[in-house]
Amino acid sequence: MSKITGFTIIETMVVVAIAMSLITIGIPNLNDFIVKTRVDNEISTLHRLILTARNSALTHNTSVTLCPLNDDGKCKNVWDKELSVFIDNNNNKIFEPSLNEKLVSHKAAVKSGDKLQYGKTRIGLTYASTGHLSGWGQNATFSYCPKGHQDKSRGIIVHTSGRAYVSAANKTNTKDVRRTGAKIKCFN
Repeated sequence: MSKITGFTIIETMVVVAIAMSLITIGIPNLNDFIVKTRVDNEISTLHRLILTARNSALTHNTSVTLCPLNDDGKCKNVWDKELSVFIDNNNNKIFEPSLNEKLVSHKAAVKSGDKLQYGKTRIGLTYASTGHLSGWGQNATFSYCPKGHQDKSRGIIVHTSGRAYVSAANKTNTKDVRRTGAKIKCFN
């Protein structure tokens, strides 16, 4: 006599129920992980771009600007688009290859729906040949806010000295804050 082996319908339903429970618990955590990774990657890439701008100003002994450029080569206040670093010999926040200005580096636009802002009205960040910010009032915070996940916002604080600091998590609620303790947020 042969014996039939296999799973009963009840055993199969129990396995399916356990699998669905694990998936239900795991998917939100996976989504949070993906968003956090995207934010960390954008902040890291932007921080390297800021360091590139500062080091280029020191190396080339001239002004270097970081900004989003429009089709005419002028800096504009649309920071979530492609960002460019260029030698800005006349410090006018306009990329002018005819004046021997060179593109140093660039960064792709952020994910559609996410926000990247530099202060409220800043159109560009320019470093002087000394490595300090060129001109008064350029220090501000880059704020990166992922769509639908404001609690995962991060930032980079740029001081007049030219140094850039990545925001750190608050010890009490694990949300990133500026050095002053203010939350990182984007304006509407």
